[in-house]
Amino acid sequence: MAEQDLSKLQIDRGAKAFGPRRRPRWIKWAVGAGVLAVLVALGAWRSATAPPTVDVATVTTAYPTQGFTLLNATGRVVAFRKAAVSTKATGRLEWLGVEEGTRVKAGEVIARLESQDVTAARDSATAGLTAARANLAQGEAELRDADAAWRRAQDLYARKFISEATLDSARARAEKAAAAVASLKAAIGVAEANVRSAAVAVEQTLIRAPFDGIVLTKNANVGDIITPFSSATDSKGAVVNMADMATLEVEADVSEGSIAKIRVGMPTEIQLDAFPDLRLLGEVSRIVPTVDRAKATLLVKVSFKEKDPRVLPDMSAKVGFLERVPAPDERKAVTAVRADAIARRDDGARLFVLGEKDRVKAVAVKPGRKLGDLVEVSGVKAGDKVVLQPPERLADGAAVALLKK
Repeated sequence: MAEQDLSKLQIDRGAKAFGPRRRPRWIKWAVGAGVLAVLVALGAWRSATAPPTVDVATVTTAYPTQGFTLLNATGRVVAFRKAAVSTKATGRLEWLGVEEGTRVKAGEVIARLESQDVTAARDSATAGLTAARANLAQGEAELRDADAAWRRAQDLYARKFISEATLDSARARAEKAAAAVASLKAAIGVAEANVRSAAVAVEQTLIRAPFDGIVLTKNANVGDIITPFSSATDSKGAVVNMADMATLEVEADVSEGSIAKIRVGMPTEIQLDAFPDLRLLGEVSRIVPTVDRAKATLLVKVSFKEKDPRVLPDMSAKVGFLERVPAPDERKAVTAVRADAIARRDDGARLFVLGEKDRVKAVAVKPGRKLGDLVEVSGVKAGDKVVLQPPERLADGAAVALLKK
């Protein structure tokens, strides 16, 4: 029985090997492609629904003159007419009547030196002049008496009452008296010159303002020794520095490569760093014909066509050299924004203003004049944040992600 069972056992050579069947390779590729398609679809969905990443800019104010400004330069305000006020005399400062910022008139006494010695010398010269005039009066009286005696002697000589010697003596006396009067008149001239010299010495102790202006700095105090050249130890030269505020101008450095754009009489707009909102009209008054080789610049002098009491010497200033004189409406600041922030839509121009929680608000605007890199707009205010190069799909109320730099 066992032998029969073993005889039935046979090996089937055509039968498949034992174990699980292998899947076809195309199924793996199909599964991978399906997963990739799902991932791509998921990424596309997330990209379509995620807030767009945008850059923003700030709405600012600009001036229409920027649209026809040929060149900009920096400089400082200076006074064409200024002086370090001192005196030719040497002495101790006795009185000072001004402070920084004091306005003075031409010829006004602003300080005084001690003058007892020169005042005494002037009084002495005046007394000498008085004495000389008294001597002249005495001499003139003697001359009159001598002339009278001479005339009487001539009459008596004609009648043979006196000798010729007596006549000659009378004539000599008259001539001597005339010479004495001439000498006394010359002495009066000398005395008058001495008085004038003494008066000048006294005047030099009075320090006067040379022109109408304002005191910029005070360099000495009461008790200081004032000398003409400030050569002595602890001495002062100039008592005050002052400037004529009516002659203020701007000195601007212009590169020699740009000087061809500048001409005398060219209109300018002056902006002071201290007062950014203050813009004053100016004019190129002259170009200094000397090149600064260290900076490769020329000095251009710009005079103020408009005055403002806030303008002071040594203030920093910016000068815009204009193609033409601006019209009155071009002198006022306008709201402006970068040109690439304006979105052109079928229903008009839009600005997307960034609001709370990084959501934008679409604001209809009307673009105006082009001001350099900016464009004049209305409907927004300075300081607003607007989206640059807004995407086509960006809509009112949409959320955005800010580009981090």
